[in-house]
Amino acid sequence: MAGETESKIQQSRISVAELISHFREKCKICGHHRIMHDEIGKCEGVMNKPCTSGCEKFQAE
Repeated sequence: MAGETESKIQQSRISVAELISHFREKCKICGHHRIMHDEIGKCEGVMNKPCTSGCEKFQAE
């Protein structure tokens, strides 16, 4: 899987640094990083603890 993901990153011409900065953004609603939100925008919390903010969509700070 790691090799497949690396290949997709290279094909997209997005640098790893750009991806990292994208996922480090925090949500205005719950304060959690983007990486903690699923593909539909719902926050899955941090360290296996559910987020109680009611996030349904990521909104960058």
